[in-house]
Amino acid sequence: MDHGTATARVGAPRPGEGLTDVPATVLARWLREGRCSAVELLDAHLARIEADGPALNAVVSVDAEGARRRAADADRALQRGERVGPLHGIPMTLKDGHDVAGLRTTLGTHELDHVAGEDGTVAARLRAAGANIFGHSNVAAWLADHSQSVNPVFGRTANPWDAGRVPGGSSGGAAAALAAGMTPLEVGSDMVGSTRLPAHFCGVYGLKPTEHRVPLTGFFRIPGGAPRSARVMVCLGPLARDIDDLELVLRVIAGPDGHDSDVAPVPLEPAAVRLGDLRLAVAPRPPGATVSTAVRAQVERVASAASDAGARVDARLPAIDWDELHELFGDLLMTVTGIFAPGAGLRDEQRTLVWYLGALARRERLIAAWDAFFAEVDAIICPTAMTSAFAHDETRGPIDVDGTPVDYNDQGRLHAFTNLTGMPALAVPAGLDHDGMPIGIQIVGPRWSEMRLLAIARELESAGIIPGFRRPPGS
Repeated sequence: MDHGTATARVGAPRPGEGLTDVPATVLARWLREGRCSAVELLDAHLARIEADGPALNAVVSVDAEGARRRAADADRALQRGERVGPLHGIPMTLKDGHDVAGLRTTLGTHELDHVAGEDGTVAARLRAAGANIFGHSNVAAWLADHSQSVNPVFGRTANPWDAGRVPGGSSGGAAAALAAGMTPLEVGSDMVGSTRLPAHFCGVYGLKPTEHRVPLTGFFRIPGGAPRSARVMVCLGPLARDIDDLELVLRVIAGPDGHDSDVAPVPLEPAAVRLGDLRLAVAPRPPGATVSTAVRAQVERVASAASDAGARVDARLPAIDWDELHELFGDLLMTVTGIFAPGAGLRDEQRTLVWYLGALARRERLIAAWDAFFAEVDAIICPTAMTSAFAHDETRGPIDVDGTPVDYNDQGRLHAFTNLTGMPALAVPAGLDHDGMPIGIQIVGPRWSEMRLLAIARELESAGIIPGFRRPPGS
């Protein structure tokens, strides 16, 4: 379904088409035009949570009373004809890692369980745009799992396509809630695919922006004012069921906030592309990664269809040492997440400034190699995961890939190159496997190219090459 068709299809509510079934950008227009109220919109999403919540456990902390007050205030503001923000009256959840004033925040741990006294930057910006943040979505404990979202505080989140399967992590509650119609918008985090894997498993869109595009202020806040160790490779980005919704949220949350000094004032420039002018690289199985036949087939199908539509498509990647890339990523990941933990298992050298600066220098050389590669290529089409969603396994045992057991952590080999280099990557729904489970693909571009990636996805949707969001059966 292309963007224009989607907008035309949802021109007004119709019998059988509820308020939880349409994009947030359309809902915002309906609110401004008086076709629905903010209270009705909130109640529709709370009803979905009440109906499906016990089975999915995707939304875990809800402030219904406060949200209803804010929704009523939003309706009164519209009745007075006041100028409103682009998300005025839109209810939404945020991953349980963002501080939202007055809302319980746990990061899936008893140790960090608290009620936030103030909004983080993402929450504050969304509220300033008019969003009504009513709850948190479930996460992996300590946000430390890319494939599952289970923790000792709230338990396990299920996939809305099949409750016996994983929804992804650590933003699994966010993706599951979106797919099931419990929220129209979310903002996840991504350090090892934690936005893109849940999007892939649940059949929604997930954008990992360029590193330092969105401030981290108020995300994963450590009580007592401990310094933030993860200053590279991690970012915050939107999840949604619609490309325009992704762009809207990105525009709201991106840019310097006066607190996270790493964030650069790089504008989000509009981008227009033609499929016939695109130079695409395709990598059905990136070096060092294991990918199932079903996932590879979707990558190859999209690339072939794009080629048939006029794009120049080549099987190519930069000539870099992929073993070095994966080793450096693993070492940096362990260092920035474990430097303050005496038992983290770091080598002695990893606790020294000399080693860290050397690692950053190696990282810079890889970034330069990717920048040079993208001088000749607009984007890469590649897999988002090794397989479609698999059965819950809290032991994190091997993942079955076409009958071969593959180490659980090897999933990260499909994301390491983007997180290490800070490049943006967009996960989009591409189709279903033979079990009817969603499969996504990644569209990866050079740093600061988020708007171009969104434009490429729109072109692929308009051409019918990717299908757009499909709601899970029965939801």
